[in-house]
Amino acid sequence: MSKKVIVPLAEGFEEIEALSIVDILRRAGIEVVMAGLESLHVKGAHGVTVVADALLKELDGNRFDMIALPGGLPGATNLAADQNVQALLKAFDAKGKAIAAICAAPYALKTAGVLKNTYTCYPGFQAKIGAEGYTANAKVIKEGNVTTSQGPSTAMLFALSLVEELCSKNVADALAKDLLIVS
Repeated sequence: MSKKVIVPLAEGFEEIEALSIVDILRRAGIEVVMAGLESLHVKGAHGVTVVADALLKELDGNRFDMIALPGGLPGATNLAADQNVQALLKAFDAKGKAIAAICAAPYALKTAGVLKNTYTCYPGFQAKIGAEGYTANAKVIKEGNVTTSQGPSTAMLFALSLVEELCSKNVADALAKDLLIVS
């Protein structure tokens, strides 16, 4: 049975991060649903509009194995302020389901109370999240059911770590080779 992942898209999301997550997970055979918060047409931080697959409020979180949040501004603060996103994060954490956030999006994990002791984010944004537990020199950190990453340049590594978590190291390694990340 294929794994299923929700990728919430808030106005101002970071396009490189969102589309890297969606693309790489789909290449691994994972069902990914891009979910708009208020509309199916969601404009990213750099003016790229993406058509979401569904509205977040119409999805049943119980049907999904992971929620993965792209960063970007004001996307990450919009995720932190959205009641549906916050409720899903709390529900996923209560069930030990996988939660992932990149760039500024760990802020939404912090506001939901699901961020673990150790995390990484876009350098400098830890000032808003909280410096305690921030690790500057790690591209991707997984602690418990939560995975965090730094930003646009780490988006592919972040997505591959999610593939490894949901599928296997072999699937992630094969994808990394196909994507020319490793030779």
